[in-house]
Amino acid sequence: MTYLLRLTPVIACLTGLPVQAEEKSRWTWSFYASLRSQIEHVDPDNHDVIDSYLSLRDAYSRFGLNLHYRIDSATNLFAQIEAPFDSANFRLRDPYDRAGSGPHRSQSLRLALVGAEGPFGTLVLGKQWMPYYNAIAAPLDWFSSYYSGFATYTSSRVPRTAAWYSPEVKGFSLAGSWSQAHGNEHSPSRIDERRQATMSWTNGPLRLSAGVDDRDNPGRHRDRFYGLSGTWVHGDWYVAAKYERTDTDLPDAVYGDVQEAFNILGAWTSGRNTWKLMLARVEGFGGNIVHAGVDHRYNEQLKLFAEFYHEAETAAITAKRKGLDGFDAATRGGSALMFGLHYDFF
Repeated sequence: MTYLLRLTPVIACLTGLPVQAEEKSRWTWSFYASLRSQIEHVDPDNHDVIDSYLSLRDAYSRFGLNLHYRIDSATNLFAQIEAPFDSANFRLRDPYDRAGSGPHRSQSLRLALVGAEGPFGTLVLGKQWMPYYNAIAAPLDWFSSYYSGFATYTSSRVPRTAAWYSPEVKGFSLAGSWSQAHGNEHSPSRIDERRQATMSWTNGPLRLSAGVDDRDNPGRHRDRFYGLSGTWVHGDWYVAAKYERTDTDLPDAVYGDVQEAFNILGAWTSGRNTWKLMLARVEGFGGNIVHAGVDHRYNEQLKLFAEFYHEAETAAITAKRKGLDGFDAATRGGSALMFGLHYDFF
């Protein structure tokens, strides 16, 4: 289902084997697994908090199951469940998230969703990739290491969510979502509902998107992100840019009020190699960021990568093999040099 792959970019590189060989079968299912690991040398800016280290770190290994049921030529039902595997610590959890227990148990799964696709568009229920992330942040989330995807204010996946994606009409498409209270994974202590809306326009190699990520609790406070993004593709070249701005009256807001993020990314593919460079300034979460790297596609199953990441303020740099539970803003950023692989099992 091509539209489902657009909603969940990580599945695009994983090809499953359908159990039923008959083309006329209404049911198909596929299992996938991907081992993603890196060896890294990390040099934090404040050695009084975290000293330099050489270590293994997981780069978002996962395994999962896709189910599809074809109602007719235009309508399909689907379901997906995906679990993380922290290969560096050898446990079933995301390398950044807290352990999946207590109030954070929903984080023990990366995805858990059901949906339908047809002339009405696409409806998805459950923990899923979010419309705002898909439209605004994902176009710049191109790197292969653990440090990919930090240079944004939004959450990529949120549980207890209902989302709808419209069909594309003359290049225009809409999307929206609602997440039940406790759906904000970046601030698990809050209980606010979450609403998102995006609009995109595609014209040949150009795609422009605008969106809002609204975590307001009406009558109590305001807590929103606004975003714009654009991508341009020409032959072996890919260019993307993003702008985000926070809008909140919460005195203890995670990122603060009127904070801005600017990102620009360029990628060039030559043969089996893809070279990438992103420059960003994310106020309140990373500061000035440089992320550069190269991927080498050895074969359909194996990709090797080398990357350099630097942040001026703490966002992704943490203690050895730790994620959110090893976060300390006093680290004041730092640099990481890493070499790793993605190996997809079929």
